[in-house]
Amino acid sequence: MPVLRPLAQRLAHRIAADDTSRPLWRHPATIAAAVLALTLGAVPLLPDGDEERDAITPAAESAPRAGTAGRGRVTTEMRAEIERVVAAGAVARLAQGRTAAARAAVRCATFDGQRYCLGFGWTNQSRETLTARLESPPVFGRRAERTGDLDADGVLGRAMARSDAEREEAERAELTMAAQSVGKVWMLRHEVQGVALPEDFAEDHPEVTTGSGIDARGGYGASYPTKDKILTSKVAKAQHQTWWCGPATMQAIGWSSQGQRKTQAYWARRLGTTSAGTAISDMVRVANNKTDYDEETAAGPYVVLDISDFTFKQWYRVMMRHITDYRAPVILHPVLLKQYYPYLDDDASGHFQVGRGFDQDPDGNRKIGYFEPWDQSRFDPSEPAIERVQWRNAYKSYRANLDHFQHNIGV
Repeated sequence: MPVLRPLAQRLAHRIAADDTSRPLWRHPATIAAAVLALTLGAVPLLPDGDEERDAITPAAESAPRAGTAGRGRVTTEMRAEIERVVAAGAVARLAQGRTAAARAAVRCATFDGQRYCLGFGWTNQSRETLTARLESPPVFGRRAERTGDLDADGVLGRAMARSDAEREEAERAELTMAAQSVGKVWMLRHEVQGVALPEDFAEDHPEVTTGSGIDARGGYGASYPTKDKILTSKVAKAQHQTWWCGPATMQAIGWSSQGQRKTQAYWARRLGTTSAGTAISDMVRVANNKTDYDEETAAGPYVVLDISDFTFKQWYRVMMRHITDYRAPVILHPVLLKQYYPYLDDDASGHFQVGRGFDQDPDGNRKIGYFEPWDQSRFDPSEPAIERVQWRNAYKSYRANLDHFQHNIGV
């Protein structure tokens, strides 16, 4: 493994350097590199010698908050829908050409009137729109650095690398987790976007808290403090590998929840991180399985949410809701471009950050607070160092989120 991991890393960088405006599937060497990076680039099983060090006391909450949700019941109809989508994936490995492969990878289930698409999350976008995003993602140039989220080539490469049994197990688990959270998604769209709840919502979703606090907040920003934050900065650490933004983000989230630090290698193994990166669906899966932030006393089960149809004010309201009402972090999923993040020396890839605060700044531009795991100086001492704790222009972070080909966050 000590030889194979650097090889997989170099191959992943070759994928990143390839001009993605040219179809990946016309370059056998490139797709072979993607598959090899995914199959050989996994984190070795190293001991977690420091995972119980540096204890902190996690914030305790005693009562459910309005609008939070537990895990709902997976009905017979939902199970049938899950099996339909999983069965349709049998053609994915046989797809010829990038367009066909992208369409095979993007498959959607409808649960109780809400659409969930594999890899993209809960979305109002059509399957054709999502397929086009995966087929032709934005191109940011050959000099863009890789920081560790799973890009479009990585998504398609992983689909090819998995055996049928591995694919079925992963997709069934992802869809089951989604089906359990549909009540939360309805409530989120109701609270943030003003979508009316179905007449029988309360009866069908007893796992959702529907107290008087749901409508008490009023319009955008009403009743929220000017500034709020959660999570001690002690949990914010730089990523140890160029492709470990996911493990570093999850280290901070897990540490703040459990009160004990576990290594980034620990989180990388549980996320299934390879040198090709980490998928946001795995970030949400691990947040739900390995932290307490998915409890009804916090945010409820985390979901992958496509924010394509969210205005900036709605996106910002999600941040405020999470920080002030749920006291739980947001898994931010932007593209690291210099136009949005002035501390960068070079444009970089899709990325994960820990959303942990907001500042409405009545006399200026609204800000969000987040932990930044990327520190370019760690891997190239000639580049400027980046601070872990950041307070930056919220609108630019929103735009960086929309510039990512998946347009989603973990909430």
